[in-house]
Amino acid sequence: MERRRGQGRAFSIKEAVNVIVPLCVEVAQRHGRGERLFVHPSSIMLTGTGQVQIATELANTPPMLDRDRACLAPEERHGQAGDARSSVFTIGAIFYELLTNEIVGPAMPRPSQVVPGLHPAVEIILGKALVTDRAHRPDDLGALAQALHHVVPSETAPPPADESHLDQGADFAVDVSLSMLPPQPVPEAPPGAAAAGAGAAPAPASRNAHHAPDPYAMAVVQAPRAATRGPDPTAQLADVKGRLEADPRPRYVVIKEGMDHGPFNAVELLQQIGSHAFEGKHILRDTLSGDEKPIEDWTEFAPFAEHAKINREIVAEKKAIEQVVVAEAKGTRAKTFVGIGALAVLLAGIAGWYVRARGLRNDAIQMANEQGISVESAGGLKGQNRKGVAARPGGGGGPGLPSGLSCEGARAKYIEEISIGGPKGQADLTAGQFASVLNNGSYISGCGTPGSMHVNVCAAVQNGHAVGVTVTTEPPNGGIASCIAGAVRRMSFPSNPKLDIATTRF
Repeated sequence: MERRRGQGRAFSIKEAVNVIVPLCVEVAQRHGRGERLFVHPSSIMLTGTGQVQIATELANTPPMLDRDRACLAPEERHGQAGDARSSVFTIGAIFYELLTNEIVGPAMPRPSQVVPGLHPAVEIILGKALVTDRAHRPDDLGALAQALHHVVPSETAPPPADESHLDQGADFAVDVSLSMLPPQPVPEAPPGAAAAGAGAAPAPASRNAHHAPDPYAMAVVQAPRAATRGPDPTAQLADVKGRLEADPRPRYVVIKEGMDHGPFNAVELLQQIGSHAFEGKHILRDTLSGDEKPIEDWTEFAPFAEHAKINREIVAEKKAIEQVVVAEAKGTRAKTFVGIGALAVLLAGIAGWYVRARGLRNDAIQMANEQGISVESAGGLKGQNRKGVAARPGGGGGPGLPSGLSCEGARAKYIEEISIGGPKGQADLTAGQFASVLNNGSYISGCGTPGSMHVNVCAAVQNGHAVGVTVTTEPPNGGIASCIAGAVRRMSFPSNPKLDIATTRF
């Protein structure tokens, strides 16, 4: 069987019947001697002459392979060897696998869906053999062998048997609605068939056992058979889904949090798995076969549970990413606010330092201002004009001096002549008038003067401008002194033709 399965070939109906009929005969004889057996594919041997034989040692222990366990009757799956009634189920399961290369289970197709042109009586016989409730399953292996021999005569004719024992016996009545074989799908009626047959009497049912309608057929519309699919996992999953949904019977119960949910048919169960109501860890029980195990351990349902799990993980990952994005956005905003706050603190510190520096500088200027400005006139009584300097006519002022002199140089060049009894000259400028200009310390700080530096300014003012300026600093700094001197020369003072000397200290 494994070699055929690896080659992608199944047994023909004749080959399968030639294996099953003698197997039924031998197993019936053993049960007749009181033996209980685990009949499964691995317990069957072929002799050198091609005869079927049961391996006693393998038939006395439960099988280990999943494909072998799938052939056991439900009552044998708890470790107890079976009787003749159990072997009817197991031999039916082996016959099904020989024909289809499929195992008995929730997603099993009907043999006619796998083997085109299969005799319809084969499915009827299998439907009776694969009844899961032993109280409604036949127990006559001879009748099973005889029924199959009538469909396809085997090389070894079985002993005569009453085939009616496949329907009922003294202590049972077969109920094929409990069979593992899916119900026979009802084909769609051709267009117009309903109208044409509305007034016609129903055709009498055939009494030929080989052509009798399936007694447990249910109103399931047969879907068009799909083309053979390749190894595409998605296509294979779709095939399994189609097989599961072909059986509309509510046979599945899910145990979740200690409570039974169901029964569901395959469509409803898949919907519940897809909606995440049930997960792979929840227990699934097939009420037909009696199998009970986690959904993730069911070959037929595990792929759907895994797919739903992946979807949950994707959704959870998306939510996690969204949370990370939101957290990062919040973190970015928080960092921005912290940065702005730090910048504000830094700017405030700079502003505070600047205000303190300006305050200290202003305090120094104010202290210098409190000392007052010394103002003196550069003129002298009965002065003589120095050589090269012309006196102002009228005796009301001194000579006009050029700009660019030092304070001392301007003093030295200026001589004012005053004639006794002559006209009075214009009064000198007052200290307050000089203070209104020189006490504005902006020209000091504008030259970058440190707050710790002392500055001495001497300005010789005539006609509203400083014609002579001398600036000294402590400690000495020629650049700052030159800058301050230039600023003083650009200042505008009250106009007076006389030369006035003003000194101040910052």
